[in-house]
This record gives sequence, structure tokens and C-alpha cells, in this order.
Amino acid sequence: MQPAGQVRQQRARGDGRLVSKALDGRTRIAELYQEGAAKIRLPHTFSSEMEAVIINTAGGLTGGDRLDWSFSAGAGTFVTATTQACEKIYKASVGTAEVVTRIDVAQGARFHWLPQESILFDRASLTRRLEVDLDESAEFLAVEAILLGRKAMGEAMESGMVRDRWRIRRGGRLIHAEDLLMEGDMRRVTAAAPVLSGDVAFSTLLYTGPHAEAYLSPVRDLLGNAAGGASHWNGKLVVRLAAEDGFTLRKILIPVISVLRGGASVPKVWNL
Repeated sequence: MQPAGQVRQQRARGDGRLVSKALDGRTRIAELYQEGAAKIRLPHTFSSEMEAVIINTAGGLTGGDRLDWSFSAGAGTFVTATTQACEKIYKASVGTAEVVTRIDVAQGARFHWLPQESILFDRASLTRRLEVDLDESAEFLAVEAILLGRKAMGEAMESGMVRDRWRIRRGGRLIHAEDLLMEGDMRRVTAAAPVLSGDVAFSTLLYTGPHAEAYLSPVRDLLGNAAGGASHWNGKLVVRLAAEDGFTLRKILIPVISVLRGGASVPKVWNL
């Protein structure tokens, strides 16, 4: 029961689900569901690929908000999912913003998870989880980027929390697991050399599929003297990037994504 005199704060909730199927040589909708602040738009494409643009109509997230996204790429389909804009995570007076993404990729299917950056403002709190189940023959690309404030706007994330958890399985076997936790005095945390050496923009990219080893050399050539690196093992390619601000990060992030997409560009909404 709500205590007398205490006002319950409104919280954003959203649930979006997309299932694809192959039909007449193209990727088509098998199921589309959206509830609350979660919306999915499917712009027309001129190829067999389906592009899904996810939208948070709440305009951002704060403590207590939650979004759940679910994607299932049917056998032989190709789906690219992205966001309409950068997701903004605002100051949390209580609780944490939660974003959970679940992805299933069936036999011979390709799925590219390419959300734009998440921008965390001062005293923001974000808990994010990515759960992926792949068929043995599937191809998967994931990109997640975080900006701790907007340097160009004179904004900085002085304190707060960000937690990121990835679990990726192929044929039921865990092939990639990682957990990131940064909290408290963010300037002190990010200043440490093993963390970000003072940078405030960073990204992780993971590719697993038939071209993982072949992509390693061109990705390393692109990185040059950029802060980060790329490694290949056990059929997967992982790239870590860090930069002084979001603009600098994008200058290297977009070309790397293009390499991992076999030369294709990022979704058009990235440039709007």
C-alpha cells in the first residue's frame, strides 16, 4: 500500500517484440508486438534485409523505467535492428533504468544489433542486459556504445552507475560472457589507466560468423593509433574502443561497423 501523503512517480514501461520469416527471397514480418513506450518501425529497404528501428517514446530513461526488447530472426532471414536516436539516461532520484534485449537467430540467419550510443547524464543509473541465442550456422554482430555526458555541451557524468551484462550462446553453448560495472565517482573511476585513462566515450563490438578471422586484419588497420584493440579467438571477433568524446568515437566506430557488415554502411538513422 502506498504510504499516506507519498506521491507515486510515473515510470516508463515498454515491451517490443519482432519475429521475422523468409518469404519470396526477402525477410518479412512473422510477428510484431509493441506495448507502452516501446515502438518498432520497419522502413522500406531495397534488399532482402529487414531494418527495424526501435523507439522509446518516453524520450529517455530514468530510475525505475524499464524497456524490454525481443527479436527472433527466422531461418534464412537478415535483420538489422537500430535505434531512432541516442538513448538518453537522466538523473535517477531512486532506482535504476533497466533495458533488457533478447535475441534469437535461427539456422542460416543474420542479425546485426546496432543501437546508437547511450548518453548518461550526471547521477544517471543504467542496468542493461543482452541475451543472445544463436544457431550454429548464424551470423551475429553487436555494437554497444556509451557516452558519459556530452563533452561538446559542457556536460559530464560526475557520479552514477552503469552496469552492462552480455551472455551470448551458440548451439546452446556459452561463447561470450562479460559484465561491466562502473559506479560512484565516475571521474575517479574513468581516470584509471586500466579503465579509460580519462576518456568518456567507449564501445564494444562483437562479431561471430564465417568472416570473423578475415575481418581481424582490416579492423586493426582501421584502428591505427586509436585507443582500443581487436582480438579473434574461438570463432568470434571482439573490438574495444575508447575516445575523448562522442564525435571522436564515431569517427572510428562507423568505419569499423562497416567492415564488420561486409562493406555495408550503418543504418541511415545514424546520420539523421
